[in-house]
Parts: sequence; structure tokens; C-alpha cells
Amino acid sequence: MATAQQIIALLSSHVKGDQEQVLSIALQVAAVEARSGRKETAEQLRKLVQIARNARSRQVPSSDISAIPIARTKGELQTLLSVHYPKTRLDDMALAGDTLDRLNDVLEQQAQRERLRSFGKVPTSRLLLAGPPGSGKTMTASVLAAELHVPLFAVRLDALITRYLGETAGKLRLIFDHVATTRGVFLFDEFDAIGSYRGADNDVGEMRRVLNSFLQFMEEANNTDSLIVAATNHAELLDPALARRFDDVIVYGMPDEKAARKIIERHLGLFRPRQLQWTKLLSAAAGLNHGEIARGVDDVIKRAILKEATKVTSGDLQAALAARGNAKAALSGKREA
Repeated sequence: MATAQQIIALLSSHVKGDQEQVLSIALQVAAVEARSGRKETAEQLRKLVQIARNARSRQVPSSDISAIPIARTKGELQTLLSVHYPKTRLDDMALAGDTLDRLNDVLEQQAQRERLRSFGKVPTSRLLLAGPPGSGKTMTASVLAAELHVPLFAVRLDALITRYLGETAGKLRLIFDHVATTRGVFLFDEFDAIGSYRGADNDVGEMRRVLNSFLQFMEEANNTDSLIVAATNHAELLDPALARRFDDVIVYGMPDEKAARKIIERHLGLFRPRQLQWTKLLSAAAGLNHGEIARGVDDVIKRAILKEATKVTSGDLQAALAARGNAKAALSGKREA
């Protein structure tokens, strides 16, 4: 049964409007019930908590910024971290089924992290995202923050990495201290700048020390409620020791036809015409990443707005996507030459 202290904590959290804390305390009570042999009561509590969380997730609109706690960095952290409050949700992304399932699993584990801990298990909280530019890695970090209703802290590598001995490692320490004390999603974008292979020919002593410090901080007890997300376009450059420090490694690819269609449909919105020639559109979109397809659609919509048109045409969309594909091929040819 709940103790007097737990009942006081429940009522206090309810008065403050901290619904998440109410649910966390309920899970703690469930864990006590389970250890006392009252498994039926424990399972009933857990089911009620999950129902409450599912209801909250459906009720909180993506535009409701009040659902995300306001977090401000102070002192040196102001130069090391930028804070964002994303609104993009998981349904807004066009991802392969396996990637979508794995991200949903991360969100489920985070939602039920107290239950996992009551069984001695640690929720997934350290992700490495790898794939070509524009494949949705950075957007994934934003989506995770929005779905969890927490701020997104983006690490500013230009402020983090310095030429002075030991200074970068000290700044990393500040960031990881913040990870432990302030719940959020912490994004290390272009992670290969930190995690490059320690034996690389162009490696320098200071960067080896930085990577060693990062590995050490990642080894610390994983009792944080934050998510660490590292993203890289060059997984082949990463030190092999990094993989085992992350709970999961998710590899992103170029959008398939199903994903490309979803991107086009979502970005068209009210400008979508009654009929679209999907075979030609998807052929024109082949080889383009998520961002390139979205920008191609946006280009057509902007031209329609300036012409005071209410719909775009399938032909204009096809031409815009084909133009981006041709430009990409031309740039690729120049690099190869």
C-alpha cells in the first residue's frame, strides 16, 4: 500500500500540476506492490499509468509550447548549447518502417522508464544516428524532444572544440553535468568532428583526449532522464569504440517511393491538385533526399502563391523535382572530375 509520504508527494504534485510526477510516483507504488507479492495490484497501477500517458499524448497539440518546460542555459553553457522547443511530431516524418519502429520503441521506453528501472533495466537514452545529409537525422532529434515534451539542446561544436590543452574536455564535462541535471534531448550534430578514429593520419593529440573524455563520460552510470543523440554523415570515420557506448545505432537511408510520396503529400497541404501523376513524380524524386524533395515542393508552392494560384500542377512539381535532381547530378559530376 502507498505510504503517507507517497500520498503527500502525490497530492503535492497534483496541486503543482505536475502530472508526470504524479504518474512517476504511481509507478513507484506499483514497484513496491510487486515486490510485496501483490502483482495484480501492481499491474493494474501500471496499466492505469499507461492509459493516462496515452491520453496525455493525444491531448497535447504540437502547437502547445506550454507542454515543453522552459529551460535556460547559464554561464559558459550559454555559448555551448542552443535551446530549441520543437513542434514537429513523429507522424510528420517520412521514415522506413524499421526506423519508425525503433524510434517508437525509444519513446515507449522513455515513457515507462520508471517501470523499467523498477525491474533493474535501463531505458534507451543514447542514440547514434548515421546516414547521408538530408535523411532526417537532425529532424529526428527535434521530433524526440517534441514527443517527450522536453527542450532540445544542440551542442555548438564551434564553441566546444578549442586549441587549448584540456579546455574542450572541460567544456564537455559541463555539458554532461547539464545532461544529468536537466532533462532534455542533447544533440551532438556532425559527431565525426569529435568521434573520429583515434588512429587517423590527421589526428592530433588534443582531439584524442577529447574523444577519450567523451567515451569516459558516456561510460558513467546511466541514470539520467535525458536523451543523448549523436548524428553523423560519415559513420566510416567514427572510432570503433563508440558503437558500444550507444544503446542503439540507427542507420538512415535515402527515401524510398513510399517515403517520397509522403513527403510530397505533407508539404503540398492545401495546394495539392485533384490529380497527381505519381509515376512521373516519384521517378523525378528518385535519388533526392528528404530535404531536397521538401524544398522542391516548397519552390512550386511559393511560385503558385506569387501567381495567386490556389493549386499547383503535377507538371510543375515534376519539373521542380527533376531540376533539383539534375543540379545534384551536375555537382556530383564536378566533384568526381
